[in-house]
Amino acid sequence: MSYLFIKQASNIASPFAILGWRYLLAFAVMSLLAVCRIIRIRLRGKNLKPLLLVALFCPVLYFIGETFGVSKTTSSETGVIIACIPVATLAASSLILKKRPAKGQTAGILITLAGVLITVFAAGASASFSMIGYALLSLAVISYALYCVFVARVTEYTGMEITYVMLAAGAIVFILFAVTEACLDHSFSRLISLPFRDTGFLIAILYVGIGCSIMAFFLSNVAIRKIGVNRMASFAGLSTVISILAGVIFLHEAFTPWQIVGAVVILVGVYIANLSRS
Repeated sequence: MSYLFIKQASNIASPFAILGWRYLLAFAVMSLLAVCRIIRIRLRGKNLKPLLLVALFCPVLYFIGETFGVSKTTSSETGVIIACIPVATLAASSLILKKRPAKGQTAGILITLAGVLITVFAAGASASFSMIGYALLSLAVISYALYCVFVARVTEYTGMEITYVMLAAGAIVFILFAVTEACLDHSFSRLISLPFRDTGFLIAILYVGIGCSIMAFFLSNVAIRKIGVNRMASFAGLSTVISILAGVIFLHEAFTPWQIVGAVVILVGVYIANLSRS
């Protein structure tokens, strides 16, 4: 659902301003929860290098690749390339973790990919032929796949601790980018006042900061531990189904027959990928 709120915020502020406020808010909220002992973050004395590697891939490199890649390509190209995340995750898991996916998982993820491609092209395909854009989106795909793999390797940390370091890294990097951008544009005061003078921007930042950055990343980190990288990757296609339904319900966008077919194919693929061997 994040795209609904990011779409709203993008009419008000630049991508780096949105990312900067998003991760600043998320980090501040999680720090407050830790100070109040509602959650436990115990990083003292631990080796943070593995966590910093996770944070480098996601959110830092992933959002840099996605943000600039989207701006240089068409929406259909973005959808096609980002849809390759489950396939890239399977490949990274096989190469780095030495965990070969079951035949059902591979088949299910390929079926899900086909469903995503159907829904993308049903919305109308167009091409930008931007090699820089393709490279940046490919960076996003590879970064997310490596994030999944390295989360599976850092078993000595809790899901909360992994999420906290990810948010801290995102806050530092994206605030730096947002402030630099604002200084170059002579709009620093506007950047600082954004959430306080625009209710729509504040609501969007609250949703993507608390809902997407804290809750979604935490649940993703826990899911990788509980069901493994390969099975978790199979659920990525569901975001396409949710995005379509959200667009239809909240933005009154068209829901074409081919999009319905694509959504059904995605659900079938996820089901097949998660069937037990028995």
